[in-house]
Amino acid sequence: MIQTKGMAPDCSDGHNEATESSLNRKIDLVNRDPKGLNEEAVRVDFEDVIAEPDGTRSLDGVWKASYSAFTVSKYWCYRLLSALLGVPLALLWGVLFATLSFGHVWLVGPCAHSCLVEWQCLGRVYGHGVRALCDPLCESVGRMFQSVRVVLRKEI
Repeated sequence: MIQTKGMAPDCSDGHNEATESSLNRKIDLVNRDPKGLNEEAVRVDFEDVIAEPDGTRSLDGVWKASYSAFTVSKYWCYRLLSALLGVPLALLWGVLFATLSFGHVWLVGPCAHSCLVEWQCLGRVYGHGVRALCDPLCESVGRMFQSVRVVLRKEI
């Protein structure tokens, strides 16, 4: 901890450094899905979308042209849409997840803790009520049957 005379102590606990490192981190421009989020969900290659079974075949030229049309249009449409909407949608998702994080930290967590405190209090009241009502009843039933004796005999 660094402290200068007359200044407040440095109270950073590493969170500020973690935020700075995530902002200054280099991104991988080759592997853009390092966690495999879209491994199976967004499989949109030509072979995954269009397939002709045996006995139902188009002309080879049509098949090649279809492959080229699909691949090129997918490539350029994706690039165009990501160029136009990628940054605004990234901003939207950043705001959304920041809002969700904020809500969880400042609303959900304290509310859940408050409910647990209240339930603990209600549980104590409930326990006292059960003991006040059920303990005398169980003692009375126990006294009624205290003279009952059970004898087991083994007959051969």
